[in-house]
Amino acid sequence: MRAFADLLETLVHTPRRTRKLALLRAYFRATPDPDRGYALAALAGTLEMPSLTPSVIRGVAQARVDPRLFALSHDFVGDLAETVALIWPDPPTPPGPPPGLSETVERLRAASRAARPGLLDELFDRLDPSARFALIKLCAGGMRVGVSARLARTALAEEFGRPLSRIEELWFALSPPYADLFAWLEGGEEPEADLSLAFRPMMLANPLEPERFETLAPADHIAEIKWDGVRVQAAATRAGRRLYSRAGEDLAPAFPDILAAMDWQGCVDGELLVAIDGAPRPFAELQARLGRKRVTAKMLAEAPAHIRAYDLLHDGERDLRALPLAERRARLAAWIETHAPARLDLSPEIRFETWDQLAALRDAQRAEGQEGLMVKRRDAPYAAGRPIGPWWKWKRDPLSADCVLMYAQRGHGRRSSYYSDFTFGAWEPDPEGPPGAERLAPVGKAYSGFTDAELVELDRWVRAHMTQRFGPVRAVEQALVVEVAFDAVQISRRHRSGVAMRFPRIKRIRWDKPADEADRVETLRALAAPQG
Repeated sequence: MRAFADLLETLVHTPRRTRKLALLRAYFRATPDPDRGYALAALAGTLEMPSLTPSVIRGVAQARVDPRLFALSHDFVGDLAETVALIWPDPPTPPGPPPGLSETVERLRAASRAARPGLLDELFDRLDPSARFALIKLCAGGMRVGVSARLARTALAEEFGRPLSRIEELWFALSPPYADLFAWLEGGEEPEADLSLAFRPMMLANPLEPERFETLAPADHIAEIKWDGVRVQAAATRAGRRLYSRAGEDLAPAFPDILAAMDWQGCVDGELLVAIDGAPRPFAELQARLGRKRVTAKMLAEAPAHIRAYDLLHDGERDLRALPLAERRARLAAWIETHAPARLDLSPEIRFETWDQLAALRDAQRAEGQEGLMVKRRDAPYAAGRPIGPWWKWKRDPLSADCVLMYAQRGHGRRSSYYSDFTFGAWEPDPEGPPGAERLAPVGKAYSGFTDAELVELDRWVRAHMTQRFGPVRAVEQALVVEVAFDAVQISRRHRSGVAMRFPRIKRIRWDKPADEADRVETLRALAAPQG
């Protein structure tokens, strides 16, 4: 555990991607099997650990530490894992040497539910604070060290000289601790795996900046709507059916209606939406289904899932990715016409002759609740990753509003010492106050957009203007205005204000603006996408 804990601690304090890659490469090179395989799985989110909930971890700690002292410490620190790691008392005599990562993982996975708290107690006694913190993160899931599954696989490709695209295709047919994968990376035979249902690494787009238009010919490109949903890959063969996110995560449990409708064979790249009679619904309705392990019959009826197809990667067993986009789209249209698949239709091509004409079409998309446009070369094959040139995303300019800071919460990782997660609101009539009285209603939450220097200023302001405590959340004096940038506003029944921002981020701090001059909920509601 010591080497794994050191890796996590260093990654948390390493913002640069190149440096993170160097750290991962060194770890995978120096660490033996199976520890490096379990570490890879933990970082990539594929390590299945027994459910050790925060209440279990808290209970183990409170059995060794005065509960009142623990509660005060947790309230001050703000993070459960960090609190337990630091407050845990060292035993007079440790019950054994520090465990390795593989021993830790395998013993926890083999233990019964009743035995796990006692095992956790023993492991905590054998570890130092840093390793205890790593163990809790391992049990709770979500490393939060700025490493995605793709970055981890990129480190493997760079360190061992194997193609990233091949690693990604094999990845979804293999399982932790990936001994056969590492054997191949180090010069052995490629693992035997059934790849018919494997995730195909997705092709991604680059932002289309204004200066690029001088180098692009309209006739060489097609355009299509950038739908406001979740990018997915749907694969169906005789062996089964799969629904993957853009990162290769399994979305099937949350969308059984999509899987049930995949009575065809092939692999489709498209956008997952909630749609009624073919009309997309706001993203918030899709978001309510994401990440669920089970969905109710009511949810399936009220928020039916649908795929708007962009591309056809496999037609039956034939791989089409090397073909030009124009030919793949023609095959996709014919494939849809032949199979008439339920819950799936074609994302239409947008006809245009000049970039000015397309710009006017893009600016009109906001009223329809869409994110913007995609611009793709007609002759481009489907290549994994984000090559510069074939695909461009041309999103609308963001909206903005002046909102009032209402609540703050400490962040995670290297931001755990700062209040960096901020909830903000807009003004609305106060039904409980006198005529003309107003109150703030929360409209969004953001934890990005500001610089490190601005974060220090915001943290200092929050500490000086706290008014109430709600567990780890702090209410603050309603006096600071922040300008918030966001992609869209959607009507939401889950929020008191009735609206929810899409991808909010703090654009700047309005130290100069009085709180009573901030925007109103009705202003945001007027920007909301129509409900169809």
